[in-house]
Amino acid sequence: MPFGCLTLGEKKDYNSPSEVTDKYDLGQIVKSEEFCEIFRAKDRNTLKMYTCKKFHKKDGRKVRKAAKNEIKILKMVKHHNILQLVDAFETKKEYFIFLELATGREVFDWILDQGYYSERDTSNVMRQVLEAVAYLHSLKIVHRNLKLENLVYFNRLKHSKIVISDFQLAKLENGLIKDPCGTPEYLAPEVVARQRYGRPVDCWAIGVIMYILLSGNPPFYDDAEEDDSDNRDKNLFLKILSGDYEFDSPYWDDISDSAKSLVASLMEVDQDQRLTAQEAIAHEWISGNAASDKNIKDGVCAQIEKNFAKAKWKVVLHMNEVANDEHK
Repeated sequence: MPFGCLTLGEKKDYNSPSEVTDKYDLGQIVKSEEFCEIFRAKDRNTLKMYTCKKFHKKDGRKVRKAAKNEIKILKMVKHHNILQLVDAFETKKEYFIFLELATGREVFDWILDQGYYSERDTSNVMRQVLEAVAYLHSLKIVHRNLKLENLVYFNRLKHSKIVISDFQLAKLENGLIKDPCGTPEYLAPEVVARQRYGRPVDCWAIGVIMYILLSGNPPFYDDAEEDDSDNRDKNLFLKILSGDYEFDSPYWDDISDSAKSLVASLMEVDQDQRLTAQEAIAHEWISGNAASDKNIKDGVCAQIEKNFAKAKWKVVLHMNEVANDEHK
């Protein structure tokens, strides 16, 4: 029974495990994430491949809530730059979410493989992200965990589209939200300050993503020792609260003023003054010809390899995701 788990909050009509395995061959685990296991699944009738996310209910309330939330949100959305929900099941012990299979690379990996990389390439990526987020915001959906790891190319074709994934923390904005969650380096000041917040947090995160893609550096960072995560996050959050970042030389010397203007407008500390996704799409750097075609690959790639190629940074991002459910 497709979407058997979508009668959330009603009397449960559980799927049997055989309903899942009769329709899909799950194969081996591709990777394990904080909330779920990831499989490549094959439809036994069509032989088409999908991504399957398997959530174990025994792993706790947070896992159960993440699964139900992702299903609820994905059932609402249909956009070519968002990884689409294909099927979903709830058995007595698990949730299964089947999604389109994205076979392309993460944006970082794509950049490293290019012979030529310019602002125009970044503008193309950001336009697609902004269009998807503007669509989500039109539905009053806040993603709450936009980051580079959640942006992938749909396939390996030259002109592949970008798709946004991971909606476990997404939330409907029925009034302002107050529970803090996300990934530290991408958190907006109002989240760090534990204020009520809404859709502008996604626009801040888009600004952080754009900053990284143009320079290879994170806008906010702290040089505390690897095992001193508490002190590192404290210093990081102080910088975020004050908007303490710079377009430092030499990394930004070849970047256009128009690009810097858009980053600054997205990373505006005051959420009421921050650019919306729809306003950002209309910016000349996105919709006009302001993005430079100068090759910036060498400088950006050198910094990417220095700052992000290390597993340490990615692990820190993942392990420090904040999910405070006490007010939900």
